[in-house]
Amino acid sequence: MTTTHERREEIVRLTTSEGTATVGELAHHFGVTPSTIRRDLAVLGARGRIARTYGGALGVVAHPESSLAQRMVEAAEEKRAIARWVASQIRPGESILLDAGSTVAAVAQELRSARGIRVACVGLTSLDQLADVDGIELDCLGGRVRPLSRSLIGPLTEASLERMTFDRAFLGADGVNAREGICEADLEQTRLKELMARRAGRVYVLAHGAKLGTRPFHAWARLPLPWTLVTGASATPSAVGEFAAAGVDVVVAG
Repeated sequence: MTTTHERREEIVRLTTSEGTATVGELAHHFGVTPSTIRRDLAVLGARGRIARTYGGALGVVAHPESSLAQRMVEAAEEKRAIARWVASQIRPGESILLDAGSTVAAVAQELRSARGIRVACVGLTSLDQLADVDGIELDCLGGRVRPLSRSLIGPLTEASLERMTFDRAFLGADGVNAREGICEADLEQTRLKELMARRAGRVYVLAHGAKLGTRPFHAWARLPLPWTLVTGASATPSAVGEFAAAGVDVVVAG
């Protein structure tokens, strides 16, 4: 029989390797009652070993999240190529939704010459870049500022989105997987991305080649087909093939 210490260490290992686990799954795995597991999760959560979720636990992030400033200089040319392709697709009269993130910020920079479009943003950097452009009707979706990503999140942001629709939504990603969808650092971000995708006629995920197939964190946004992956020249044929095989449209910009 495992001791309490051994069981709790195994819970940490399971949530780290699997990403998430429910109380019921853990109770069945260890042959103990759900109330015992809830006590274990309460202790482990208080110690910062796992993150509590409704009905279970989430593995603590194994990789530190980079700041937006750090990400702005990563794969910069590839992101510019993606941004140029995106800007070429947008037509006058369209309403578009821009996520936060460095690649989406590059899109906002390309859109400074656009005219006759409406843009809604959840990224502060994109808002800064487009605020003085006369030919763009700019909407700022309210919410709580997430300093590390310079993004707006939370119930106020979600409430604004529920009252709007868009022709196209352009989403960023910390990682993107053909089966799982978009990987982000926390569940609040992924919930917002799922809502953004539901409010748009066409959905695009912008991710340079190094992000394809990666799982840096344990929070995921599931995207219903069809959606389009826009990636860059560093994307390998095998990585692109995985997305195409899963029914995702793929564009390799540049």
